[in-house]
Amino acid sequence: MTENEKKKKLNWFRLFLLIGLLVLLIVLGTSIGLLISIIVDLPDINIKDLKYNAATLIYDQNDNLITKIGTENRIPVKINEVPKVVQNAFLAVEDVRFYQHHGIDIRGIARAAWQNITTGKIKEGASTITQQLARDIYLNNDQKYKRKIQEIFLALMLERKLSKEEILELYLNRIYFGEGSYGIKTAAETYFGKKLNELGLKEAALLAGLPQAPSSYSPYQNKDLALKRRNLVLENMLKYNYINNYDYNNVVNADLGTLTEPAAKKYPYPFYIDYVTEHLIARYGESQVFTGGLIVHIAMDKKMQTIAEEVISNKNNFPTADIQGAAVVINPHNGYITALVGGREHTNMRQWNRATQTYRQPGSAFKPIIAYGPAIELKGKGPASVVDDSPIRIGSWSPRNSNGKFSGLTTLRNALTYSINIVSVKLLQEVTIPKARDFAKKIGISSLDPKYDVGLSMALGGLHQGVTPLELAGAYGAFANLGTYNKPIAITQVKKSDGTVLWDTQQSIPVQAMKPTTAYLITDMLQSAVQRGTGTAAQISRPAAGKTGTTENGKDIWFAGYTPELVGIVWMGYDDPKPTPYFGGEYSARIWHNIMGKILEGQPLKQFPRPDNIVSATVDSKSGLLPGPNTPDTDKVTDLFAAENVPKKVDTSHVLVEVCAVSGMLPNEYCPDRVTKVFLKTGTFSSSVADSESRVPTGVCTVHGPETSNKEVEAETHNITPQGKTN
Repeated sequence: MTENEKKKKLNWFRLFLLIGLLVLLIVLGTSIGLLISIIVDLPDINIKDLKYNAATLIYDQNDNLITKIGTENRIPVKINEVPKVVQNAFLAVEDVRFYQHHGIDIRGIARAAWQNITTGKIKEGASTITQQLARDIYLNNDQKYKRKIQEIFLALMLERKLSKEEILELYLNRIYFGEGSYGIKTAAETYFGKKLNELGLKEAALLAGLPQAPSSYSPYQNKDLALKRRNLVLENMLKYNYINNYDYNNVVNADLGTLTEPAAKKYPYPFYIDYVTEHLIARYGESQVFTGGLIVHIAMDKKMQTIAEEVISNKNNFPTADIQGAAVVINPHNGYITALVGGREHTNMRQWNRATQTYRQPGSAFKPIIAYGPAIELKGKGPASVVDDSPIRIGSWSPRNSNGKFSGLTTLRNALTYSINIVSVKLLQEVTIPKARDFAKKIGISSLDPKYDVGLSMALGGLHQGVTPLELAGAYGAFANLGTYNKPIAITQVKKSDGTVLWDTQQSIPVQAMKPTTAYLITDMLQSAVQRGTGTAAQISRPAAGKTGTTENGKDIWFAGYTPELVGIVWMGYDDPKPTPYFGGEYSARIWHNIMGKILEGQPLKQFPRPDNIVSATVDSKSGLLPGPNTPDTDKVTDLFAAENVPKKVDTSHVLVEVCAVSGMLPNEYCPDRVTKVFLKTGTFSSSVADSESRVPTGVCTVHGPETSNKEVEAETHNITPQGKTN
């Protein structure tokens, strides 16, 4: 080869070398640039980001976990709460060299690749637990090559900031297990109904196999695949010496074990939980409620709530399929809402709650609150006080009783027992509307509007807005609790996940809204309503007080009642108010009977506590005063009084009046026979009232006159009566 040929060959070599170097530099520069761009795009490692969304836990008044609310169903745990057998199961199938590597495992990647190629099965994952955690916290699934590189860098950074135990704890709390369960503790409850410390090898292996493909390996949907996946985990545990042959053989041929029923899509006690959720959101915001892991204790009693739900959902308790209902049960002594049902069925999360959101006319159930209670409290009246049940006209309005009749002079006990409208109107008229409104407000009726609720129709429950069943329950609770009002409460305590108390209302702040004697006298009269009046359908073979309420044309049907232990309110009606033919509150009273009777079944019999200054006295039932010399025995009644309100005056309404023996009218000079009788001396009265014949007659006899005097003499001579009949 000539010298020139050698030089040419060398030049070509140099050229190729130069080009190769240039290409290498370009590729290297591009790779470095790409790597730098990927690193620049890395999210910041913030320890706060390592916290996971946690569901809010709801516990009942007996500290039973009721449900969890949140975007993710998760209950975080500390790593030392997770049994070693569970930890080892995850390490065996996900990252056997977890405690040896620093975030990425080159040996593990090579081993997993070889295992998967030679067996034709995905037996081990290539990503470390740290990488999976980094991906879960910081990354999405876009641009896979870029994400994988970022995942590696983030894993290395996490390993520098956290201990292995912290990484494993975060991982076990964050991963998704299917069936709406996030984290190992929730998964144990979801699939096995067990606490973490109750899990054995069989359960641990099944759970460890789920996160790679929760739906595919679901024991509910694919039992065969779930079994194979569990056994693969067991194989790895044996291979890497987490278990011995004895343990392996003991479990590998076993079935999946006893699984809980698949998680229902609905949550338990939905109307109550909805009510609690709304309150929590109003106080803490949606983010804190659904992702903040709050620990909430509520006043609900599982047994009472279950009974109320069963009764309200039972079609046999309602006259038609489309009429709605609601029920509330509270403990009047502390305000606890022990049961709350807002409809016959619950179909949507946080749907309309008729127990707390529907304002309806209360009808006669409002009488104790707006008329009888204020009259006893402010006017010193009592069960034996008397009001004239006679026609009254107020402007253009003439109130009527439901039976269309007037009973005349009647006691408050009788009037409330049989729900006499006129008496209620006259009591409110005497008390005055502003004072009655103030009384109602003290016992929790906050919906009254001074601008619109100004008419005497309030005495019959005719309100501008109406009341909710819960509001009415609180008001009746004051009667049941000797005049002390406790605002109904559903939430008793709220804590952060770390135990810090945010809100503690173990009991409402009690307010002495009326004298104990007032409350007791109302209670005693309402017992009469249940025993023999409008509320007999509510009888439950134990002391009970209550009042029916039916609005115009039966658009709303109520029963508001209580025992010494509990208050119960039942409402029935259409969402779009329309008439029903079911008057008198009987359906609602029967529902109340079914709920309260079942709740209190087997409980010791209690009596309503009687204040010391309640006394008995006998009075005249037509005046409410002490019997006078002319009071007949039939008009004497013994009843209860606040000691300071026992009447001191003697009845003067019963008077002796001489009347014509024939006509019963005041005699004229021609009346031959006259008798002296006891009559009621009252003001003007109508002949339409039931006791009109007992009132002092105002007319003079028209049977006898000048023309009858000779006939009387002739009749006596021939032994003939004035009517012409022979004796």
